[in-house]
Amino acid sequence: MVVEEDAAQSYLPSKKKSESEDDKRRKKIVPGSLMKALMRPGGGESNPSDGDQVIYHCTVRTLVGVVVDSTRSEYGGKGIPIRNVLGKSKMILGLLEGIPTMLKGEVAMVVCDDLGVLKKVIDEGQGWESPREPYEVKAWISAKTADGKLIMSHTEGEPYFFTFGKSEVPKGLEMGIGTMARKEKAMIYVTKQYLTRSPLLPEIEGYEEIHFEVELVHFIQVRDVLGDGRLIKRRLQDGKGEFPMDCPLHDSLLRVHYKGMLLNEKKTVFYDTRVDNQGEPLEFSSGEGLVPEGFEMCVRLMLPGEIALVTCPPDYAYDKFSRPPNIPEGAHVAWEIELLGFEMPKDWTGLNFQSIMDEAEKIRATGNRLFKEGKFELAKAKYDKVLREFNHVNPQTDEDGKVFLDTRNLLHLNVAACFLKMGECRKSIEACNKVLDATPVHVKALYRRGMAYMAAGDFEEARSDFQMMIKIDKSAEPDATAALAKLKKQEQEVERKARKQFKGLFDKKPGEISEVQVEEKAARDEISGEIQKNSEGSSSEGGEPPDFPAAAATPPVGWFYNLWPTGGRLFSALGFQRCTVL
Repeated sequence: MVVEEDAAQSYLPSKKKSESEDDKRRKKIVPGSLMKALMRPGGGESNPSDGDQVIYHCTVRTLVGVVVDSTRSEYGGKGIPIRNVLGKSKMILGLLEGIPTMLKGEVAMVVCDDLGVLKKVIDEGQGWESPREPYEVKAWISAKTADGKLIMSHTEGEPYFFTFGKSEVPKGLEMGIGTMARKEKAMIYVTKQYLTRSPLLPEIEGYEEIHFEVELVHFIQVRDVLGDGRLIKRRLQDGKGEFPMDCPLHDSLLRVHYKGMLLNEKKTVFYDTRVDNQGEPLEFSSGEGLVPEGFEMCVRLMLPGEIALVTCPPDYAYDKFSRPPNIPEGAHVAWEIELLGFEMPKDWTGLNFQSIMDEAEKIRATGNRLFKEGKFELAKAKYDKVLREFNHVNPQTDEDGKVFLDTRNLLHLNVAACFLKMGECRKSIEACNKVLDATPVHVKALYRRGMAYMAAGDFEEARSDFQMMIKIDKSAEPDATAALAKLKKQEQEVERKARKQFKGLFDKKPGEISEVQVEEKAARDEISGEIQKNSEGSSSEGGEPPDFPAAAATPPVGWFYNLWPTGGRLFSALGFQRCTVL
């Protein structure tokens, strides 16, 4: 194969990536199998690399000089250069290896004895979406040898049907079809190293190269949403627009009709909006936990007017959601969903300051509701959304500036509360630090950070924050005193457990040490449980839970981390002054 390349320009920063199919193809290159001849030198000093976008003209010829494909008008092309991203776009091996060696404006000829898989477009397709695993594909397919002998043909009756990624067509043919759009017609040239046995072509022996003529009639989008085969969305009817640009965004108001069925022998229907909701569709806002998680995940992958069939496991259906009485526990379900339409979230551009703050309060109130319902990740997403929008807000007066700062601080503390409940103590501390960086004497931030430190086992830091509360604001003394009392009790309990755990440890003989390990594990579990129990009993200022909540459970940290410095003091008391945590 001979490839003439004319590199026009390259830009975008390069990125590192793990080994891909292209990397595996490169490993098969042997000396002499890929050669480059410089026809016209380029300019500049840099070469494109993985992650860079390259724009180039290309003419592909066979070794005997027959033009297979070209972007240039003089060879039958449209005169429009190709745009690819190195390492991302599917490219033939000659281009993949040749372009990174070129400079802007350079013209070169690359000779490659591995044609691999090559596609020549006969008729352009519709849209830009291409099939991928595990899409269901229908196509007219015929195959000929390089000298024109017909091998097989599926061009009459029904188009050939196969599931992408299931080895139901030769590997090289599937690679080529994976670059096609709906209604596209193309010739796909496949050499023997990419010819694999399949139901379409069971006999491949003796063929050096096969030319497939393919017309991609249709493909059905099938998505393995979780990646483990449990939550599957299968498109039954195409929607309007382009995927994914015209799919619903987070916080959109969605309108759907759906029919819910149990995945039993009878496919029992447990709810149908057209029957059980007086024909009215279901309306809900995404990101608010108003429908089962699997339902929302799939609806957000739909286009307006699309109908899809979703099969869902119980943990993403009704086991973690309000379960209707006619759905048994642990039931796998299916939903047939039609997305009627959706309204995008309100754009804050052009709003005055008061309107922005009103919108922020509405979203914060929704976050508070989700927090009270125990949906901490969803609540955090609401607070984060407002904080992102706040990056573009510039108060014009001192009064507006104070309101803005107070609201932003409150949102950061709400985020910290969510992290605490999620067991992310370090992230909770970071969120509190954002408030204290702006307002060092913020009592609520000190209280919440102290609780996070205590939950993480950093008792000295927690004590410092609670004592600082008293110095700053005498009215906060009752809360700080109560927190200090709980801190002291927790320290004493941890030390008691540690003494019990290490009692007699240093009196054991070498052969008896292993017997202590079972006792150590039980003691560690007991200490960890005690920290969690004490933390959950922290005091609250009252009002909405996210504004001044109880501390969350202890995150999963090393057991010895919980014992130090208490464990250190214990070792000192036992006479081991030089013990340290490694």
